[in-house]
Amino acid sequence: MIHILLIVSSLFTFSAYAAVQDFCVADLKGPDTPAGYTCKPAAKVTTADFVSTLGASGNTSNIIKAAVTPAFAEQFPGVNGLGISIARLDLAAGGVVPMHTHPGASELLLVTQGFITAGFVSSANKVYVKTLKKGDIMLFPQGLLHFQVNAGGFTSVAFASFSSATPGLQILDFALFANDLPSKLVEATTFLDDATVKALKAVLGGTG
Repeated sequence: MIHILLIVSSLFTFSAYAAVQDFCVADLKGPDTPAGYTCKPAAKVTTADFVSTLGASGNTSNIIKAAVTPAFAEQFPGVNGLGISIARLDLAAGGVVPMHTHPGASELLLVTQGFITAGFVSSANKVYVKTLKKGDIMLFPQGLLHFQVNAGGFTSVAFASFSSATPGLQILDFALFANDLPSKLVEATTFLDDATVKALKAVLGGTG
């Protein structure tokens, strides 16, 4: 009985001194570590740290006719450390988000306007693809290649939520053709011919 009382007493003591932290608003002046940004001092936290907006359309005047407006930890400090974030996707007619991955998060896409054909490829190379309409949602598991394409003749809008405050992004086309990786290596690893590789590098700003 004495042993039980000692254990219970120690638990209450531990609970009394346990550190409880409601949130960790990102201190953007500090380092961005694998565990997230360091915390802003509580005295400097304001309501504005927990409020943002994705009401404005993004600029789709670019090569992919798409715009992603993120509300990740860097733009929305309140999500730091909470394992959540969100972004707005605007796809003009003919717009596309090329094959890409989010190394740090799964994604849940909610279409709010128009039609979007979206899909992902599993590690077994099986393709899961669907044309989504307003109100539809689709899940893209963490780290898998996926894409979105406007499937209508007018601008489509969607909101993507992520299971991380910093989901990360790597676009396959840019990884292959928008850097200084030598063309011969790209050709060897993709089985594309020299003319095609150099043409794609020219379009996307790559060299080599």
